Amino acid sequence: MVQILITGANRGLGLEFVRQYLDRGEKVVATFRENNDISDLEELQRKYPDFLTLVPMNITSSDSRTKAFTEVKSKISGLDILINNAGMTGKRELKFGDLHADHMLEVFNVNAISAVLVAEQFSQLFKENSKIINISSWMGSISARENTTNFSYCASKAALNMFTKLLSNSLRDKGIIVIPIHPGWVKTRMGTQSAPIEQKDSISGMIQIIDSLTLEETGRFYDWQGNELAW
Repeated sequence: MVQILITGANRGLGLEFVRQYLDRGEKVVATFRENNDISDLEELQRKYPDFLTLVPMNITSSDSRTKAFTEVKSKISGLDILINNAGMTGKRELKFGDLHADHMLEVFNVNAISAVLVAEQFSQLFKENSKIINISSWMGSISARENTTNFSYCASKAALNMFTKLLSNSLRDKGIIVIPIHPGWVKTRMGTQSAPIEQKDSISGMIQIIDSLTLEETGRFYDWQGNELAW
């Protein structure tokens, strides 16, 4: 049985990750911000009481990360997979001149800084062949960018990609695999209903990639269909 921790698991891609991993018999720890609606997670917990653990965690809070780690450590023996899924789009800055420092820092904190701090916090539970999966975006690809909007989101995902690369370099000798992955433009509250990809298809594609990862792929940037993307 694989043991998996998923952040931002109360809705969207995180919730679909939880569903699909539970459906195949894995043990899942689902984290979420306190005061968020977790009714879907609670329904899944009733269905899978021995396989799903719900743990509140504000990924931007050091105290909350520490408290969550202590709770998780008391309930599972180790982590096979950490999926840093929690994120935000933030306000879509329309053009240069609409930028606000406080907002930009918030997006960077949620999308990039907190992901690497969560990985560091839970690193005691990793073992050889554990995998850290950071949900990134092709919008964080510097070489592919031609748009003039979404300053904070694009830059934060580029920063997440760099953190992921550095993590992969740092953990390679321990046999831990680390990649960023682009889920595609998916029908979620963040992606909107205009998106062409269904959640179940994106998640099943990413799970197939996660299953097949070896140390040889660590530090590479993939999309949900297994295509390697340019930084």
